[in-house]
Amino acid sequence: MPIIVIIVAGTIGAGKSTLTEMLAQNLDTKPFYENVEDNEVLPLFYSNPEKYTFLLQIFFLNKRFLAIKDAFCHDDNVLDRSIYEDSLLFHLNADLGRVSQVEVEQYQGLLETMLNELEDIAPQKKPDLLVYIRVSFETMLERIKKRGREYEQIEQNPELFSYYQELNRRYEEWFDAFDVCPKLVIDGDRYDFVAEPECGEQIVQTIKAQAKEMSETAMKEKIRYTTTVPEAKGIFSYKK
Repeated sequence: MPIIVIIVAGTIGAGKSTLTEMLAQNLDTKPFYENVEDNEVLPLFYSNPEKYTFLLQIFFLNKRFLAIKDAFCHDDNVLDRSIYEDSLLFHLNADLGRVSQVEVEQYQGLLETMLNELEDIAPQKKPDLLVYIRVSFETMLERIKKRGREYEQIEQNPELFSYYQELNRRYEEWFDAFDVCPKLVIDGDRYDFVAEPECGEQIVQTIKAQAKEMSETAMKEKIRYTTTVPEAKGIFSYKK
């Protein structure tokens, strides 16, 4: 059986960790989560983004590189966010003036080196499937509030409103441009995996079936198209 690598992507509060856990349990494999709970830099970033943006993004870049490198070498893995999203997050903060041009150049050079190294050393060169959880800005804010991490709350820092709004918008642009592997879109406004875990079963089964098919056939082809996954019409759109 070929290696299957699934990436779960989406903005803050989209439900990535929950879907990652559900997929990993179904595949009986180890999930790779974004390092948040034991990340000492993340609260510092929210309190002083101008000072800690570069440190935070280097922290995440290193962790995601190690995670995807490991995933590419073992069977059936699911990643909560990945190295492919790092440039989006970093350049948003760069455009907000939170890092210097020198830091931008150093970061971009490091990212390109890591991506090139993945091509050279890992038996699996690319993910089999990107699963993008699309949520509206309103749903994003609702989920952030419900999750309750104090440093993420707009009530604590009103400037986060515009930051979250721009982040959500840029995620849409990033997803549209992403062409590393086939991709699925889930309507995250309609399906809340945290509040209603039972609604995720159909989604998990469809993703699993699609990923298996991708691993065996789709990555060998060069055709690009868009369609709707028939097993779950209205839940997904599929791009290859």
